[in-house]
Amino acid sequence: MGLFLAQLLTGLANAGALFMVASGLSLIFGVTRIVNFAHGSFYMLGAYVGYSLMQVLPGAVGFWGAIVLAGLIVGIIGALVEVLVLRQVYSAPELFQLVATFGVILVVQDLALMIWGPTDLLGPRAPGLEGIVRIMGEPVPQYDLALIAITPFVAIALWYLITRTRVGILVRAATQDREMVGALGVNQSLLFTGTFFLGCALAGLGGALQLPKGGADLLMDFTILAQVFVVVVIGGMGSLPGALLAAVLISVLNVFGVAYLPQSTLVLMYVVMVAVLMWRPFGLLGREEVAGELGQVGEPDRPVRPAGTAVRVLVAALLAVLAALPFWGGSFAVVLVTDILIFCLFAASLHFLLGQGGLVSFGHAAFFGGGAYVAALLVKYAGTPMELALILAPLGAGLVAIAIGWVALRATGVYFAMLTLAFAQLLWSLVFQWGDVTGGDDGLVGIWPARWASDNDVYFWLALVLSVGGILVLRHVAHAPFGYALRAARDNAPRAEAMGLDTKRIQHAAFAFAGMMAGVAGGLFVFSKGSVFPNEMEIARSFDALIVVFLGGVKTLSGGWVGGATFKGVEDLLVRFEYWRLALGLLIIVVVIVAPDGIVGGLRKLGERLGLLRPDEAPRGTAAPAAREPAE
Repeated sequence: MGLFLAQLLTGLANAGALFMVASGLSLIFGVTRIVNFAHGSFYMLGAYVGYSLMQVLPGAVGFWGAIVLAGLIVGIIGALVEVLVLRQVYSAPELFQLVATFGVILVVQDLALMIWGPTDLLGPRAPGLEGIVRIMGEPVPQYDLALIAITPFVAIALWYLITRTRVGILVRAATQDREMVGALGVNQSLLFTGTFFLGCALAGLGGALQLPKGGADLLMDFTILAQVFVVVVIGGMGSLPGALLAAVLISVLNVFGVAYLPQSTLVLMYVVMVAVLMWRPFGLLGREEVAGELGQVGEPDRPVRPAGTAVRVLVAALLAVLAALPFWGGSFAVVLVTDILIFCLFAASLHFLLGQGGLVSFGHAAFFGGGAYVAALLVKYAGTPMELALILAPLGAGLVAIAIGWVALRATGVYFAMLTLAFAQLLWSLVFQWGDVTGGDDGLVGIWPARWASDNDVYFWLALVLSVGGILVLRHVAHAPFGYALRAARDNAPRAEAMGLDTKRIQHAAFAFAGMMAGVAGGLFVFSKGSVFPNEMEIARSFDALIVVFLGGVKTLSGGWVGGATFKGVEDLLVRFEYWRLALGLLIIVVVIVAPDGIVGGLRKLGERLGLLRPDEAPRGTAAPAAREPAE
């Protein structure tokens, strides 16, 4: 009984810092509707700033003062980010703003590296709380008990602020209907900045408070990010009581999981999230979403038309030049462009799902990595030839997508996105821990292409044909009746269902189709590299594809591959410099601000202004559209 109680107290102590970070994210999302990927960066900054202040301020007063000051400083930094970066893209689609926060992540990572260096910093012990207390014979750190005591005070202070002050009334009103709040004369800019300050201050406070339990390092932003998103989604987006309840639930379960079922620690919180969202698709204490409220990435009544003759001629000329690359480019260029082609197909498959279906997936790498592992396992254990493995890879990925979609499509918006993330993590855990079959962290190696395709130039042509062919298939399906039905389900599901369309079945089919195309890219990838490792199914791989889709332009059919080619090409140039993340992050932020419609959307608008494109000209065989329609 004593051990059980000690573990419970450890879980409650861990829940304190997690709740503070999650409550900040929940506040920011509830008011601004920003899915703030950079929230973990503010948590990391809180730890680093708190550490520096603790080296200057002496004694117990200095220790606790450093924690409070760290929260305030990080809050000010967050407010500056909101004013300088996010305020410039509030008119863009809500989930497009996550690209800007991703740029902030890269900038903060390199700034932290420049200021504090690459070495992990060990947090100081809390003065007067260095010892332990024995409870029923089991040792419990005094600092854990202090965290357990602090958390309720923070929760009560937030409750009072939200429920008993004018600021709280405005925050709650903005959470329900921010447009109405603006119509009533409330200064939305000031409200958003204040909310961002408070949310980031809470994240910084959580980072500083955990210093005696861990310290500060450059990876802690991504380490906490997944946990925070899981807590916020389980509790309900925008619900502070839900965030507290979910933080306690996840922290306590993790502690007991480590003690009694250590193999489950990688995925336990995702299993809980799946179970909760299957029972309550909008979280424990969240409110049900209004259709189209979150994640709207396309505009109704703006159908995407086929590309004009000039665009097709230009693309054909570019492909011809690309096909001749082995004759005029070096071996490095051939390998690099092969990687870019494969990534473009992967990004285009996600772009189809996101742009045409309005379905934002945070776990699309499950199908890319799944296709790669299907091909690799078939070659390694069944001696399957490359040609057959390339056919079976998308089939395997498609079956996985069918199973995941059957569960994930019960939810909508951010909840759907987080369910896809949960299943991707479950699959990653499977390949990571099933070492006897998948090789675990060592991966599967020696998966080389057939003899006829073993030359880099020949494999480049194979990747070119399959990648470009896959992208063309995605475009063809987008212009087929199925594509129009999918966009109808995206823009107005009730009206589409009134017309006789089964919107859920259509979305499920689109989810499976996008998974299959990602599987094609995965199959090509494993033979191009000769190996596959679990990191191809990690969250970072999904986020890479998500970022390039938004950078390229969601509301176009070319955004996926254009964004992918641009991102990979620029990344290859920048990684040669020491602080390449800083440069790439600033570049992403600039693109987001200057071209909020993405690279393709920005070029399309430039072409319209220069008179090179005529959006009011209908394609041959159709009537002229009543509204301006983007040409593709």
